[in-house]
Amino acid sequence: MSMLPFDDRDGVIWYDGELIEWRDAKLHVLSHALHYGSSVFEGQRAYGGEIFKLREHSQRLLDSGKALGFNNPYSVEEIDQAAIDVVKANGLVDAYIRPVAWRGSEMMGVATKGSKVHLAVAAWEWPSYFDEDSIMKGLRLEIATWRRPSPETEPVHAKAAGLYMIASLCKDAATANGYDDALMLDYRGQVAECTGANIFFIKDGVIHTPTPDCFLDGITRRTAIDLAKKRGIEVIERAIMPEELSSFEQAFITGTAVEVTPLSEIGSFKFEVGEICKTMVKDYTNLVNGR
Repeated sequence: MSMLPFDDRDGVIWYDGELIEWRDAKLHVLSHALHYGSSVFEGQRAYGGEIFKLREHSQRLLDSGKALGFNNPYSVEEIDQAAIDVVKANGLVDAYIRPVAWRGSEMMGVATKGSKVHLAVAAWEWPSYFDEDSIMKGLRLEIATWRRPSPETEPVHAKAAGLYMIASLCKDAATANGYDDALMLDYRGQVAECTGANIFFIKDGVIHTPTPDCFLDGITRRTAIDLAKKRGIEVIERAIMPEELSSFEQAFITGTAVEVTPLSEIGSFKFEVGEICKTMVKDYTNLVNGR
């Protein structure tokens, strides 16, 4: 990934209905979203110039905004087109796309009345989230200390910026300890997800994955489930306790950024990068590349 700072790049960003110079895409320090977390976003990938499952991502952005109590001023069709336009305008073929909607600086305070909802879409070149050697060997995860909250305390099914604060804390702690990422439990002590990816386990040829009742049911997660079922592989969604990890043979994670990536360790638990993991990686790669 490029090490250029994200506020100082060439290119254009779609901002409130028009393409503007990248460096001009700014917001005020008193924006409501900065102080109170009233922001939602998406992560998309383009392969060969085509954005994978674009409509699903645009619809989820709208749904996430509604969960935070605001209506995006743009339709799903307009958000789709904004993403397409910004990829094309930046001359990108394989890219990462980031739509984000937020409450602006029209007012300041916990209450949101009077604030305006803004929307921007940026796109840039972004290779695989992890290097190829790490993917082939399987990632190493630490078991995080922070937990995913109860649905009664946060809008857990929205892709909301504020929900990623604990994810950042977990990710930073894990990398500081020499791991690639962290596995988060939920408020009940059940296995939930990684800091920005869903998780799957394999035992006796069957895939097991946590029920997404307090975390995001990822678009890539659902895609992986569909791919497995097309292969005739049984997929069971259920509560998974951390003490079960020793019984699983393989494991992998899914997400737009991480795609499908096998695991080799979670804390003291070891996994092989076996045939089902390799098949899932291959099938997903073929799908997004139109093969």
